[in-house]
Amino acid sequence: MNEKFLELLREQEAELYFDEPMSKHTTFHIGGNADCLCEVKTKKALKNILQMCREYDVPYFIIGLGSNLLVSDDGIRGLVIKLCGEFNAITLLEDNTIRCGAGVTLAGLCVFARKMSLSGLEFAWGIPGSVGGAVYMNAGAYDGEIKEVVKEARYLDHDGNIHRFKGAELDFSYRHSVFTDTDNIIIDAVFRLEPKKQELIIERMQELMDRRKAKQPINHPSAGSVFKRPTGYYAAALIEECGLKGYTIGGACVSPKHSGFIVNDNNATAEDVKQLIQYIRQVVREQKGVELCCEVKFVG
Repeated sequence: MNEKFLELLREQEAELYFDEPMSKHTTFHIGGNADCLCEVKTKKALKNILQMCREYDVPYFIIGLGSNLLVSDDGIRGLVIKLCGEFNAITLLEDNTIRCGAGVTLAGLCVFARKMSLSGLEFAWGIPGSVGGAVYMNAGAYDGEIKEVVKEARYLDHDGNIHRFKGAELDFSYRHSVFTDTDNIIIDAVFRLEPKKQELIIERMQELMDRRKAKQPINHPSAGSVFKRPTGYYAAALIEECGLKGYTIGGACVSPKHSGFIVNDNNATAEDVKQLIQYIRQVVREQKGVELCCEVKFVG
């Protein structure tokens, strides 16, 4: 990166980490080094940094908790931006609503809602990821989706201007939102919830966590569900019926506990995971006539 760019970058409200292993920032624990990981603390700094990236032609990538990513073994060129500081704020508003920064973990949001005796986010308890990432892809589990509780979301556009989408403008659908595949950066979201007795919220959250522990390989590094749900089928069932449960390539393994997950079983590389994904898709296509679509985002 240009020396002048780095000089200006160091003047911003941000923490910089050079040649940072992305394996430390993804739930897969996989990925080569980023040229620079930048933990941005304020909206002003984020706007400045985006302008600098455009001016000096430095590519950038926004990362949350890295729960739905497979980062290349060669790492990521340019700047990896992580939202911290004021992006981690959570505020209780009127009318049973919460404003939550994009950098907050879903777990942190769920705990805050529970403390406020507000219900509607129980389904998200145990989903690894940030609020920004969850809104970006309309995260969901156990018959619940982010779209059911998000009232609005604010974002920074390519020119550093703040806008918001409300209601139907968010264009939520299965694993999709108005932000998907755009360069708009979600900075916060407002959630509309319902009052409920705290003990009932706790009970539901515990019930769903117990189901996760029983059925999912939560103690092994993974990126969550690898494939989107094909119409009329369940990806995990198709994979298991094809005899692929426990199948390995290198250090990557189809989870023996849940066939919809690929786990980093033994120092897997990104290439191991990519080859395993390709093999699974090929076998399911040949044996079942179903095309599996990958839910994991490839980066770098």
